[in-house]
Amino acid sequence: MDFAGAYSAENLKFLLDGLYVTLIVAFAAIVLSFVFGCIIGVIRYMKIPVLSPIMLVVVDLIRNLPLLLIIFFMRFALPEIGIKMDLMTASIVGLTIFEAAMIAEIVRGGLTSIDRGQVEAARSSGLGAVQTLWHIVLPQGLRRMVPPLVSQFISLLKDTSLAVVISLPELMHNAGIIIGHGYTYTIPTLLLVALIYFIVNFLLSQLSRRFEARRV
Repeated sequence: MDFAGAYSAENLKFLLDGLYVTLIVAFAAIVLSFVFGCIIGVIRYMKIPVLSPIMLVVVDLIRNLPLLLIIFFMRFALPEIGIKMDLMTASIVGLTIFEAAMIAEIVRGGLTSIDRGQVEAARSSGLGAVQTLWHIVLPQGLRRMVPPLVSQFISLLKDTSLAVVISLPELMHNAGIIIGHGYTYTIPTLLLVALIYFIVNFLLSQLSRRFEARRV
């Protein structure tokens, strides 16, 4: 094991470059999947005619597909019909589609967990369906969603490593290149990558616990 060689300034910079790409992709996918997931989750919760059944089919379809297949589809299948994306865009779109389906179920579950009596009381007091959702259900539901949402975001960040299959220069991709320079770099490099993932995900989990403590 060559720790000195694996942790040379050049290699460390290369890994940090990969981490930067990982964080950019993860951040973009987190924001987009949260937005679309919330929209889909609300549509399913409100049982909007036509739209809700369609969203149910879409969510179930995506949730039962491997994320790797979706990433491959974004990068290699869409260009066949004239839709071309660069590596980063294909990764973000693939992750967003997959994670939005997961988040939609978290959102729907969080909203349906609110006591039905509160909804009925709000409606009987003259609030409309949208007003009840916005003022009564959503604020309480979002607080309950924080822990599962953060857990899903942690999974998303780790799932960015799957983009290595389309050669996105993220953390695992760059780690693989360093390992390819010498087998003695394998253990030191993987240990460092594991530490990096642990630190980032640990910070996210601590953030979740802080929100949970404030909610209680």
